[in-house]
Amino acid sequence: MPKIVTEFPHEVDIVENLFIPLRDGTKLAAKLWIPKSAEKEPVPALLEYLPYRKRDGTRGRDQGMHLYYAGHGYASIRVDIRGCGDSDGILPDEYTVQEQKDGCEVIAWLARQPWCSGRVAMFGNSWGGFNALQIAARQPPALKTIITVGSTDDRYATDIHWVGGCLSKDNFDWSSTMFAHQDLPPDPEIVGPRWREMWLERAKHNVPWILTWLKHQRRDGYWKQGSVCEDFSKIRIPVYAVNGWADNYSESIPRLLEGLNVPRKGLIGPWAHSYPQIAAVGPAIGWLQDSLRWYDHWLKDIDTGVMDEPMYRVWMQDGRPPSTCYAERPGRWVAESSWPSPRIRREKHYLNHAGALSKTRGKVSKLSICSPLTVGIAAGEVGRYGQDAEWPTDQREDDGGSLVFTSAPLTKTIEILGAPQLHITFSSDKPQALVAVRLNDVAPDRRSTRVTVGLLNLTHRDSHEHAEALVPGKTYTATVDLDDIAHVFAKGHRIAVSLSTTYWPIAWPSPELATLTLQTGKSRLDLPVRPTSAADGKLRPFEDPVSAPDTPAVHHAVEAKHRRSVRRDLLSGEIVVDFPRWTGSRTMTDIEQTHTTSGLSRYTITEGDPLSARTDTEFRIEIKRKDATLLHHSTGSLTCDAKYFHVDMTLRLEENGVPVFEREWHERIRRDMV
Repeated sequence: MPKIVTEFPHEVDIVENLFIPLRDGTKLAAKLWIPKSAEKEPVPALLEYLPYRKRDGTRGRDQGMHLYYAGHGYASIRVDIRGCGDSDGILPDEYTVQEQKDGCEVIAWLARQPWCSGRVAMFGNSWGGFNALQIAARQPPALKTIITVGSTDDRYATDIHWVGGCLSKDNFDWSSTMFAHQDLPPDPEIVGPRWREMWLERAKHNVPWILTWLKHQRRDGYWKQGSVCEDFSKIRIPVYAVNGWADNYSESIPRLLEGLNVPRKGLIGPWAHSYPQIAAVGPAIGWLQDSLRWYDHWLKDIDTGVMDEPMYRVWMQDGRPPSTCYAERPGRWVAESSWPSPRIRREKHYLNHAGALSKTRGKVSKLSICSPLTVGIAAGEVGRYGQDAEWPTDQREDDGGSLVFTSAPLTKTIEILGAPQLHITFSSDKPQALVAVRLNDVAPDRRSTRVTVGLLNLTHRDSHEHAEALVPGKTYTATVDLDDIAHVFAKGHRIAVSLSTTYWPIAWPSPELATLTLQTGKSRLDLPVRPTSAADGKLRPFEDPVSAPDTPAVHHAVEAKHRRSVRRDLLSGEIVVDFPRWTGSRTMTDIEQTHTTSGLSRYTITEGDPLSARTDTEFRIEIKRKDATLLHHSTGSLTCDAKYFHVDMTLRLEENGVPVFEREWHERIRRDMV
């Protein structure tokens, strides 16, 4: 946990709520932390722009950052996106053009305020990191720099919807999560008596976003909108991009460094989906101090030395035994002065006969695999928050249904930094198939730790825009990109590559169980090998993590209804994987509200039957205020047949135990090579 600091160079005023007017009459709700001295000496503004309800959703963690920044001479503001929290309007989808245009108006409004110097920066983790990039590409004049954490430049390739053209487990999960938040009520202490009208209007327009997302199964214009990789040149301001190896967005950092042509820096630690000062996976760092150096340089023209440091800094992770949870990841900081780095060498390792992985190409032979649907239960989560058994377990369990190629024990330590690639020559006996590729670190005692992973829908082998069915028996080549990683393979360990034709529940299975035939000797792994550097030991050390005090809250013990678990019925062959979601209860004493939440995402499949794949979700959110007790309860399921996905959802809202709104959805969407 960060050290709590209470004394700052500037005294701070906190404005619990103010409304920012937009040209169309919409008002966006905001909370402002501002130095008292800004009345006489205007200061730059820092904007965090999110849908997660600044009044009660992110209330605690907002204060820890924004108060710190204000105490160091910035007007720090947290704005609810249109249709969220106490803001007017409706939120129809994520990362919309309207959201981006509203953000540009907010920036212009901030720059016009008498307490603002006219310079504005954006920052955010996850959604706020996404829209910081997207709004930067729209070039609002007052926006001078951004810090983007846990985000992506490519909404199709690197997000929670699709992984290598396969349907991600998080697609329906995240839709159900947002469905449970889109219709939560505003606070009457902020918006007055119109809160109920706003609440019911949100409910009326609350449509499961999965219905939109499943209509775009290829990388079409829907996903290109908001993907800044479509034209990096539109971003013309300095960018600091940050993430953690335990998150699922880290591969966007090197792509941003390579694609942008502006002053830029990249930082990847061992962290999960969070800011680096409050990371659940350590070591955490003094991120608030480090980000302040960036802001002071670009917004106050102070030479902090931040741009004298290497462009790309990462946590080089030491190998460790597999574990479902961990609080610290051993390793060390390393850096490259540019990216791509000319120091990185692509080292070829061939997939050879009899499961050998070697730098020498062996004879061409054929090996076939049709994986059981149990392969993937050792995968853990896609996006991780650092708790609840989210990490992959020992990979030997999944290796039992995979083709595995293993090197001889290493005679020296090898360090990699970048994205490994697997080039395969293969054929399939079905027109649709997928391949999951795992790079593992095998210890001398044979325990196997997953280092990184990649998936590919093989109908997308040439393009995510233009899928093409496989011709059974025909030979093809394809390249599987694994996620970027920094990892140390220790002397005496082995490098292993595992291939499977299923990876449930991470990827929705193909309509039929496919058998892939791999040609050894022609297939190979390319590893991005990084030589050590004496300069790594001279890197500026990060300070210890600090934070301003959070707003007061009392957390109540809640017995979890579900646990993170995998269950098998040995008679029916049914496999059930449970991921509990957002279970807890807290009272925010300063606003006299108690929020109690529970959720579950359950993934079920029966061995031998890919059409039995099923995802079920349930969310319950209760808000107790002085004036009312309000409830959201929703359920959802995603199933399939050979031609269609089927989506079923229910929604019920209650006020003081009385239902005020109910609705159901039952829709089918044609499968498109998925």
